[in-house]
Amino acid sequence: MDLQKLYSLQRQLDKRIETQHGLQEENLVEKKILALLVEIGELANETRCFKFWSVKPAAPMEKVLEEYVDGLHFILSLGIECNFIHTVEEDEDKRYSLVEQFLRVFQAANEFNKAKSLESYKRLFTTYLQLGTQLGFTSEQIEQAYIHKNEVNHERQNQNY
Repeated sequence: MDLQKLYSLQRQLDKRIETQHGLQEENLVEKKILALLVEIGELANETRCFKFWSVKPAAPMEKVLEEYVDGLHFILSLGIECNFIHTVEEDEDKRYSLVEQFLRVFQAANEFNKAKSLESYKRLFTTYLQLGTQLGFTSEQIEQAYIHKNEVNHERQNQNY
């Protein structure tokens, strides 16, 4: 996955949104963290991995991937906002259940919210990438879905979303 390309695309989208909505001087970190948490919740909801009371299947993988890249947009945006860039995709040998991995991502987001450090950002990004792998997505699928959703987000700005 070409993270530098994704950061560049995100930087362009962020600049456009901030300019179009007059937010250049506003600190958006907390709003972006909350948006990320909402997106992670929406992603979990589409996977239905925690819904032990229901037999309804998960959403189609295309929908799950779309929700996943929504979260990736905010992680990239947070890195840009805080001048943190994640360049290395770290693998971890230990496998977690999908529920455990979602909880790890939520915990990492909470830790980032508290510390706002490069270390906490890298942990957040890494656990999120691990979640994507666990969901069965390849780096290529994630990158292509991100690029597509980024284009959709620009079109939404064209339509005063």
